[in-house]
Amino acid sequence: MTNRTDNTQENGELRQRAERQLAETAPEKTNDHQHYRLVHELQVHQLELEMQNEALREARTGAETALERYAELFDYAPLAYFSLGLDGRILQTNFRGEKLLGNERVKIAGRHFIDSVSGGCRPIFNGFLENVFANYGSHSCEITLLAGEEPLWVSIEATADTTRETCLMAVLDISERKQNERELQLAATVYLALEEAITVADANNRIVAINPAFSKLTGYSAEQAIGQPTSLLKSDRHNPAFFQAMWEQLNTLGQWQGEIWNRRKNGEEYLSWLSISTVYGDQGEVIRRVGMSSDITEKKRAEEIIHNQANIDPLTGLPNRRMFLDRLQRAINKSHRGHQKLALMFLDLDHFKDINDTLGHDMGDRLLKETTQRLIGCIRETDTLARPGGDEFTLIMGELHEINSIDRVAQSILQTMIAPFQLKDERCYVSVSIGVALYPDDADNAEDLQKKADQAMYAAKKQGRSRFCYFTPSMQEAAEIRLRMTNDLRHALADNQIWVAYQPIVELASGHIQKAEALIRWQHPTQGLISPAEFIPIAEDSGLITELGGWVFHQVADQVAAWRDKYSAQFQISINKSPAQFHNNSEKLADWFEHLRRLGLPGGCIAVEITEGLLLDASAIVADKLLAFRRAGIQTSLDDFGTGYSSLSQLKKYRIDFLKIDQGFVSNLVADSTDMALCEAIILMAHILGMKVIAEGIESAEQRDLLLKAGCDYGQGFLFSKPVPAQEFEKFFIATQIKV
Repeated sequence: MTNRTDNTQENGELRQRAERQLAETAPEKTNDHQHYRLVHELQVHQLELEMQNEALREARTGAETALERYAELFDYAPLAYFSLGLDGRILQTNFRGEKLLGNERVKIAGRHFIDSVSGGCRPIFNGFLENVFANYGSHSCEITLLAGEEPLWVSIEATADTTRETCLMAVLDISERKQNERELQLAATVYLALEEAITVADANNRIVAINPAFSKLTGYSAEQAIGQPTSLLKSDRHNPAFFQAMWEQLNTLGQWQGEIWNRRKNGEEYLSWLSISTVYGDQGEVIRRVGMSSDITEKKRAEEIIHNQANIDPLTGLPNRRMFLDRLQRAINKSHRGHQKLALMFLDLDHFKDINDTLGHDMGDRLLKETTQRLIGCIRETDTLARPGGDEFTLIMGELHEINSIDRVAQSILQTMIAPFQLKDERCYVSVSIGVALYPDDADNAEDLQKKADQAMYAAKKQGRSRFCYFTPSMQEAAEIRLRMTNDLRHALADNQIWVAYQPIVELASGHIQKAEALIRWQHPTQGLISPAEFIPIAEDSGLITELGGWVFHQVADQVAAWRDKYSAQFQISINKSPAQFHNNSEKLADWFEHLRRLGLPGGCIAVEITEGLLLDASAIVADKLLAFRRAGIQTSLDDFGTGYSSLSQLKKYRIDFLKIDQGFVSNLVADSTDMALCEAIILMAHILGMKVIAEGIESAEQRDLLLKAGCDYGQGFLFSKPVPAQEFEKFFIATQIKV
């Protein structure tokens, strides 16, 4: 009805317009009124038709324009639109839909939309589409589409037309929203699952949220913690300056992290690693502060144990060598920046080994601990006392404003060491030798400074011990000479500079030469004959002693074979064996024994001379080697007896064959003297234990006669001969007529 009424009105209006237009242009009326009226009606009708056609053309043009505008809005809409038929086929889509499905519209048209839906979401979409066509109104769902490598999350709004044969779907890409939701879900999961305790506080530092780890760590539940100030966990370990610095950094940078001691609900304190971050609003105001913390008490304790094991001497609690070197370098750097002097002291306990050997290592450790306390009482708070190892200590004195302070500290140390050490029931006296080197006067780096202090310390020992010495250039010169001698010694054997001298050992009762002691000699090409006292310690320190000892053994074995064959079948040569050789595992005694076997010699043709100190430090290696000599038939001679600390049990344990009375008891030997009494006691004791006695250093007939009267078996010294080459030694065989 409404459309019909509108059309009638429009036709009436057109007729009225036509009549007005015709009236304005009509000719004069004719007499034939009927004919005029007929013509007029025809003209009005014709004009009416023309006006209707014009209106239709305008309407068609407007409709086409509106349709084009609609198509443009549809095509360029910011959402993807799809027109679907009842069977789910795509009838039409826009450019956004084309982009969404990744194909051209002409290729998309006619396809089932569900083909673009992920497999798991197809049942959801089928149900959704059935609901759209079955019910009026707008319907929605969220599914994933197959687009590219990753499924694409979309939200769909759809409405069916009045015929329920087509529907229009608006499809929105919600992948970013879904990703944000997943991230929020993940963050929430992490927040709840984190082992670190999380605290969220407002701008007034009131707790507004915690996670389960916070309750587990502190003992406070959410109900107990929320609303409380962040100082809820505060301990009494930190002073106000600590918190002032923390808040200054928080207010300035918005974040802070570090170690802090907190207190649990039960009152137990723990060390925590705390990180605080600030959340700001649009105007820069503080909205939230988020704290993340974890208990590092055990971790810190473990780190301290590892640190101490790596840097602290477990016996004394002092820095060990590793930390000492680090502290020394730091002190040198600081002195360099401040243009100040630095002193390095090397301290070595005198005769400490004697304490270890006689009283045992436990008492030695006890002495080291007490020494540490005495040394600490002598130094400044800024000094660094360390124990690199053994009986050695080091002292770093930095920021020296006057050199005299070095003397005062050194004198104080020497003085405090004068007092005896009470070790159980024993009162022991141990002194210390100190070497001092200065930075930058003596050296400008840590390595050289240590060398100079070490040289000065050895100089103090040579000067009589219990004193301190500053490094001097002459010490460096001596060290350089030692270095050159070490290098020369490495080539001495190959260059035939080493030879063996022999000193006769005479049977006092008969005057016959029964034995000889082999003594190594070094004939240097430029320095001449070098004393064994000079190069043997160098050989021991450099490790050359093993090679030299092996060479001497082979030379002596060859020589004794020749002399046994030519002069005396019972002749024996003794060789000196350094303690360093006994402690060296690289020396193979089997090679020595095999050499004797090849020469057809019994073990008794060789005697090995050892020192008393070796017996005191008889480790398993030493004991095994002494036993190996015994099994091979090689006899053992204890050299310089009476100057050390050997006991009767050790003499018995290692089955010593010969005791050699030190020449210190023989050189001033006269009748009825203390030395004479000592010699008689040694001889008597040795004989009771089944050992023979050799007296060293006999220089006069009187000494020889006194020793013979005391029952001494053998004598050795300049009275009989100095050490001589093998060729000259043979003259003694001839002179004494000892031929087989």
